[in-house]
Amino acid sequence: MEKREINPWQWQDARNYVQAVDVKSAESTLYVSGQTAINEEGVSSDADMRSQLQQSIENLEKVIHSAGYELKNIVRLNIYTTSSADLFENFDVFQNWIELHGIRQASTVLEVKTLFETLTVELEATVVK
Repeated sequence: MEKREINPWQWQDARNYVQAVDVKSAESTLYVSGQTAINEEGVSSDADMRSQLQQSIENLEKVIHSAGYELKNIVRLNIYTTSSADLFENFDVFQNWIELHGIRQASTVLEVKTLFETLTVELEATVVK
């Protein structure tokens, strides 16, 4: 598999994403549904944004690893949140995780009115092999 980043500008580099990712000769593609802060018993978290973001990342990792894919091969990662302000106050959690795993993804952040039950953040990914 070949991945090529498309960045006609440099400003996105400070925000830990790329404008586009071109993938050639991929063996397979994994489309991961939105991962949230739901525990193994199926109970939604009512914790703060930081805790929910951490749990959502852990759940995303578990799905990706269970499917036999690598985090560094995430090519698209959309973030849904009920509060952009709260998300960006805790964005270091996300950015540190991205840097730790060498993820270079196209991303969109969307503020939505509500998520399921008490959830405040949801991560949706596309991963290639």
